[in-house]
Amino acid sequence: MSETKRSSFTGSIGFILAAAGSAVGLGNLWRFPYLAAQYGGGIFLLVYIILAVTFGFALMTTEIAIGRKTGKSVVQAYQVLDKRFGFLGYIAAIVPIIIFPYYSVIGGWVTKYIGAYVSGAADIAGDTFFTDFISSPAEPLVWFGIFLMLTAVVVFFGVEKGIEKVGKIMMPVLIVMILGITIYVLTLENTMSGLRYYLIPDFSKFSPKTVLAALGQLFYSMSLAMGIMITYGSYLKKSIDLNKCVNQIEIFDTGIAFFAGLMIIPAVASFSGVEGMNKGPGLMFITLPKIFAQMPAGRIVGLVFFVLVFFAAITSSISLMETIISFAMDKFNVSRPKACIVVFLIAFLMGIPSSLGNGIWSDITLLGMDFLTFFDFISNSILMPIVAFLTCILIGWVLDTKTVTDEVKYNGCKFGREKIYVVLIKYIAPVCIIAILVFAVLEGLGVITV
Repeated sequence: MSETKRSSFTGSIGFILAAAGSAVGLGNLWRFPYLAAQYGGGIFLLVYIILAVTFGFALMTTEIAIGRKTGKSVVQAYQVLDKRFGFLGYIAAIVPIIIFPYYSVIGGWVTKYIGAYVSGAADIAGDTFFTDFISSPAEPLVWFGIFLMLTAVVVFFGVEKGIEKVGKIMMPVLIVMILGITIYVLTLENTMSGLRYYLIPDFSKFSPKTVLAALGQLFYSMSLAMGIMITYGSYLKKSIDLNKCVNQIEIFDTGIAFFAGLMIIPAVASFSGVEGMNKGPGLMFITLPKIFAQMPAGRIVGLVFFVLVFFAAITSSISLMETIISFAMDKFNVSRPKACIVVFLIAFLMGIPSSLGNGIWSDITLLGMDFLTFFDFISNSILMPIVAFLTCILIGWVLDTKTVTDEVKYNGCKFGREKIYVVLIKYIAPVCIIAILVFAVLEGLGVITV
């Protein structure tokens, strides 16, 4: 089977755009602006940027280096490093298996809104448009299936002809669209208060919760601790400078999150005040369409916005599916086409509860959460911190940080932040990750409120 030779990206640009496409997703365009608004605007932004270039850089470097060093999918990669940590690969592989179906459900919602804007739906900004849609017994499943199929088609064509080509097209277009909408929003009246709130740090609003929220966002935003960067790293050629790639992915991901906040927070502040920032689906699917409806050329802006979100969502769903496909091909020695068909069918079945859980199955809850929220809680709040913590222990204490640093410096490449990396992986990151885990679990169970 040709795939046993291991597919690869043609060069650093293809890898960077594909990995950045994975990192740039709904977390950047939806979750980041909400958290920035909730945790003090400018101070949250400052804390996030500091953490991204330290904590985020360390974890991303580790995962990409593990992937390239072993040349294996996530399960086998940990087994190659240390057989005693083989179980960790399975935990990491479970994360995208849980996330992919419900993430595609949300991707289906985004696709539905594109269709609504294109068709000229008159009630798209109405109070009940979104709730009527997700309460339908069949329509959410149809749009979920469409988004899932589009993802599967790209993954079917493989790394070079599918994932890399899509990344090279969608990511530059995404940048142009987000810059265009941001510039347009900032020309509107009454945006200065939101702009000041977002850009100027108010240190009186700083708290430990600010740091923990920003750390949690890093996992969500940068595709960490879910096997994606290990999988993509396994496709990275040895001749490419790994450290430069990580730096560029960081800049790409953090830059998109920054502009998402610059696009959304001033717009919301202009029309409804920063307190109008909803948590969860309400921001994207209820609040923003209402704001677009009040703007000049709002329907065009709304359409461009949801196409932008679609591009971000599908590049992330592609990386989730590819991680599962890579694991299935390595573990069960099946071809890519067969793996794609099986994963598509399983993901659709697994996604049905999340698709219907906010509608006709809304009376069914797990730990007081609807299905989508529950799956998000298990994957993002519990499994991902566990994977990240144990990865730090493996590299920092069981093996040696040279396992990663030597891979980064392979072929004479420089690793400018090597000393910082070692301190972060051995000492700082494990403590912070445990704090994230405790905070997220207590919040998810309602013990603490934010």
